[in-house]
Amino acid sequence: MSLQWTVSLADRLRPAPAVKESMPAHEAVKESLPVSDAVKGAFTARSGATALVLLATGLAGMLFAPVFGIAALALPIVVVVAVSFGVTELCTRVAALTPWRPLLMLLVGLLALGELEFGPGLPDAEMLRGLLNGFTQSWQLTLQSTWPARPDPELLLFVPLAVLVAAMLSVELLRRPAVALIPGLVVAGLSQAYVPLTGPAATAAGLAYAVVAGALLMLTRRHGARAVFLVPTAVLAVAVSVGVTAIDQGAQPPLAIQHEAAPLPPLRVSDPLDGIADRLTHPAVPVFSYTGAAPVDRWRLAVLDDFDGVTWRSDEGYRRLGASLGDAAHQVRITVPASTDGPWLPSQPEPVAVGGVAPLVDQSSGVLLLPDRTGPVSYELGWREPTASNDLLDAGIDPAAVTGGVGQVPAGVAELARTATSGLRPSFRAALVLERYLAEHYQRATGPKLPTGSGWTQLRTFLFSTKAGTSEQFAAAYVALARITGIPARLAVGFRTPAGVSGSTTVHNGDAFAWPEVAVAGVGWVPLDPAGGAAGGSAQSQAGLAKATAQARAELPPPPQLRDPDLPKGDQADAGDGSSGGWLPVPPFWLLIGLAALVLLLVLAIPVLRRVRTARRLRRTGADAVVAAWREARDLLRAHGIAVPRGATVRDLAGLLPSTMDSSVAEGLEWLARQVDVALWSGGAADDGTVSQAWSAVRAIRKGLAGTPLRTRLRAAFEVRSLVTEPAGS
Repeated sequence: MSLQWTVSLADRLRPAPAVKESMPAHEAVKESLPVSDAVKGAFTARSGATALVLLATGLAGMLFAPVFGIAALALPIVVVVAVSFGVTELCTRVAALTPWRPLLMLLVGLLALGELEFGPGLPDAEMLRGLLNGFTQSWQLTLQSTWPARPDPELLLFVPLAVLVAAMLSVELLRRPAVALIPGLVVAGLSQAYVPLTGPAATAAGLAYAVVAGALLMLTRRHGARAVFLVPTAVLAVAVSVGVTAIDQGAQPPLAIQHEAAPLPPLRVSDPLDGIADRLTHPAVPVFSYTGAAPVDRWRLAVLDDFDGVTWRSDEGYRRLGASLGDAAHQVRITVPASTDGPWLPSQPEPVAVGGVAPLVDQSSGVLLLPDRTGPVSYELGWREPTASNDLLDAGIDPAAVTGGVGQVPAGVAELARTATSGLRPSFRAALVLERYLAEHYQRATGPKLPTGSGWTQLRTFLFSTKAGTSEQFAAAYVALARITGIPARLAVGFRTPAGVSGSTTVHNGDAFAWPEVAVAGVGWVPLDPAGGAAGGSAQSQAGLAKATAQARAELPPPPQLRDPDLPKGDQADAGDGSSGGWLPVPPFWLLIGLAALVLLLVLAIPVLRRVRTARRLRRTGADAVVAAWREARDLLRAHGIAVPRGATVRDLAGLLPSTMDSSVAEGLEWLARQVDVALWSGGAADDGTVSQAWSAVRAIRKGLAGTPLRTRLRAAFEVRSLVTEPAGS
């Protein structure tokens, strides 16, 4: 901070100079402080202002907590704020460094972040490359991740870097404190574009920022300016916060950045479905092993959604797996040897955490992918267990589930689909009937040469000719037939869990199989196993969703007794409710609070706008500033119910005051009239002294009006006509 700015701040902190003898005695002020005392006060005030503006910037950076977590962000942001404050104080005490302050703050901040994120030591190529990637890539990598993201430097670094740049700009703009807050607000806006805060968290964050910003504005306010206007501003901030909290129920704003803004590069991986027959011909080859006591029915490698009649493809909705997707109910350690090729990692339908590697994840299917894997991999997998109620048999399908097509359907397949589902409407019961039909009418192929392929050419042979195939044909045929009848289904590829094994378990090629999954309302994707039933066995169902599915399968009536399940009793009632009372987007209580907050906002906006008008008048110079002081005095009198005739001069108005008015109002008008004469009719330019004395007269008038009855003062505080009208000739 330059010495010129310091002395300027000292002038702002110093009491107003003594006025001439003709000025009212009650407006005279004390002599100025000695210059040394003023400069010391300036240094103290300047340090406090720097600390507050940096704190506001740091708070804006902490709004990224939903993306990375508070613990991951706290240390780098504290380091940036501390370094910025230290460099600023150093430049304040060493005047020669002041011109270099922005560059010093940037370089020292980058060095501190590099030492923190990349380890202590001299800067090297790795540190420089990491810092450069923090500016150019980390924000994109974060968008490519699930949230909360992993607190890795390659993802997190853009946040403290943004805080560093904002801190540098804020310190340079500190001569105008309100403007100095803008860089921090930009950081806050960026954080809300990633994950917007809602509810009480948004209210608390907004009020915390308002407290810091308000303290900064109070500390740096001009001498003589009152801090009272900050009170309605604070009340206004509370009202707005409460109103937003009441009305906003967590909807994402239209300006929020979507994950699709930074898509992952296209992935080119082979289809694991094509390799099932080859694995089954070499059944003894180990694929992976796992250790853990969690009940596991099957392991998934890939889920295929789209079918064009020839090939099955994945939708590729992958993201980088963040720190966690929730609380894990089960956890095991999995080891994949180097001999197992492919980028897929064995997974479960709802993985929530992976330790030891940083894979990609498809949250809709639970598929994990490690594209750059070249050797053995060992990792911890935690997941949630899907659950279902005991009445799963009567559950409906999920109409919102998104699945692919079926391509060009061969002749006779649609009729076979209706026969296989016994003509039932789409439901989970119909899905189980289709599973049973394939299990009873088709058999698993055996021998050294197994059928391959899952396009319509191979499926037509399977369905109408050989009626034998591997799980590849069973699963593909099931999904195609289910989609034809309106049941949303997809195809999954993975491994069965070997039966009768405890402790450390090794999964081999012979355990490979494919299975269909159907979308059930209120449950999610439910795996089935037509190939397991065709072999005379059943899928292992130790717990959770697998157990509920096995129970529903056992309760399925025989073909002569099949009928559609009853519609849920609440369907018609829900429809009626939606047409009669569903127009309220929020509960009435919260709606009333929101309306009350809006009314409070409109009422409190009046004194705020009046203060803004006064601040604009205070910024004028020369004769315009003196005229602005006269207009301020005229508006004060009009707001307090004193008639101001059109064309009346300042002296005329002093003579029209009621006899009950405090004498200081008349004295202030007389003194203001002298300054107007000097500014407009003396022939010379109005200097700063004239402007200062004109506004001192306005303060005397305001002080005299403060003695009016409370009712008059309240009416004056919320009088609106002077804000929207400007009398002609004034």
